[in-house]
Amino acid sequence: MADNKVYEIKESAIADPGPLGLACFALTTFCLSMVNAGLVVKESVAVVIALALVYGGATQILAGMWEFKKNNTFGATAFSSYGAFWISLGVFELLGAQKILVIPPQGVWLFLLAWTIFTFYMWIGSFGTNKALVATFTLLLLAFILLTIGAAGSASAHTLAHTMGGYAGILTAIVAWYTSFAGVLNNTFGRVVLPVGPCKK
Repeated sequence: MADNKVYEIKESAIADPGPLGLACFALTTFCLSMVNAGLVVKESVAVVIALALVYGGATQILAGMWEFKKNNTFGATAFSSYGAFWISLGVFELLGAQKILVIPPQGVWLFLLAWTIFTFYMWIGSFGTNKALVATFTLLLLAFILLTIGAAGSASAHTLAHTMGGYAGILTAIVAWYTSFAGVLNNTFGRVVLPVGPCKK
């Protein structure tokens, strides 16, 4: 006898990938920014390379793919793109460390300028999310602007801009960490433990 039952395939719910993506971004940004600000020796960039390839890069891209599953266009675009940013930077630094390929200063400037442009329109998009993300992207945009100026030349003003970009990056990481922490606690306890300040739409 034929089975005439209709079987419904239900999509499985997934956890919010936002806190993971933000944690990947924050930790890797913090370590690189400590180097850029001159607070740790330049040789510490080896730590950044490892993080950029695995945590800030590959893991953050995974968070971006899960944001696609959650139908979150902003999160998917941000995490996938900045994950690719970290992998690209990690590859550049790794090739340079092995003396296989050294990116010229103008190439570094172009790389940073392009990411500044991308961050600018993501900053505008962040106004449709929450205030914590707005603060994160505001500081990130400032960091990219300063680092781009710093890469434009070798004068003392450019060196200062690069250093200030490092400090802006540290602040960016702290705010991103807070936003990630809020996501973990608020989802775990099922209530607002740390506020992120939803933007009015």
